[in-house]
Amino acid sequence: MSEWRYWLNEQRGTLMGLAIFLLMFSVYIANHPAGLTVNVVETAANKGVLLAFIAMAQALVVITAGIDLSVGMIFVLTNCIASWIVVGTPMQTALGVAGVLLAGAACGAINGLLVIYGRLQPIVVTIATGAIYFGVALLLRPFPGGSVNEDLADALTGRLFGTIPTSLVALLVVVLLVWLPFRGSEIGRAAYAAGSSETAAFMSGVPIRRARFAAYTLAGLLAGIGGLFLTFFTYTGEAAFASGSGYTLWSIAAVVLGGVSLYGGRGSAVGAIFGAFAARTTGDMLFVFDVDPLWQPLLQGMVLLVAVSIGAIGLLRVRSRLDWFQ
Repeated sequence: MSEWRYWLNEQRGTLMGLAIFLLMFSVYIANHPAGLTVNVVETAANKGVLLAFIAMAQALVVITAGIDLSVGMIFVLTNCIASWIVVGTPMQTALGVAGVLLAGAACGAINGLLVIYGRLQPIVVTIATGAIYFGVALLLRPFPGGSVNEDLADALTGRLFGTIPTSLVALLVVVLLVWLPFRGSEIGRAAYAAGSSETAAFMSGVPIRRARFAAYTLAGLLAGIGGLFLTFFTYTGEAAFASGSGYTLWSIAAVVLGGVSLYGGRGSAVGAIFGAFAARTTGDMLFVFDVDPLWQPLLQGMVLLVAVSIGAIGLLRVRSRLDWFQ
């Protein structure tokens, strides 16, 4: 197989996620009363970026053949923490941002330690820790409230040069600083190997434990970044169980739409980002078509089911995971 065909085969899921998003967004813009304007793009970007951070977090864990059902609750918890500490002088704000990111990473690290050294199933561990994280968030914010440094919030949720959504630039920076170094590192390659075949990776001397621990920790960090941006968008903190559960569910849908295999070992966080924007656009499309709110959950579920089914057709032809790389 030539190099470009190998690359195309490797990026098939990411390209499919991009195609699905472009198709949905084109339909959305074509039917939006205002059309393609800067304000419409900024609003869509700001809403999509929140799910994109959570989808990236989920993708890192899914690549290792795991799953993290606590990412939405880490998202909610860090939102509540940020509403307490990301305030004051520039120095205090910077320390607050660092504290929020550290809290997110710590939550992810706890998940990783319990899964790896506790030898427990990821789905069981993350359901339990998610409940704990939400309980802490509820203690911090029994009622919506708090504040955030408005200058920083406005800077990161506005527009650059009057046209480019700053939130998209921030997302790109996170991809460059977190995903690309991880993907190209020994730990990143070990994460893919663990997801493809943990037994074979272990017999080959691949550092599986370090790779899985790094994946869970970075997932917590990315969920923390999402919670931080939620605070920037809303200027407040809220321990909303429905929000945490919803983002967790949609993050799983986003990674599948973005071509990340739930079996592990295949996919990209970039594809998960496109999947997140595609998933988020489904709600916007229902809005511009003026669909009755009572019907929207049903229709969103049907759209996602069709999209995920199309993305999974390739798995029906796979006899062995090694076929992915041939």
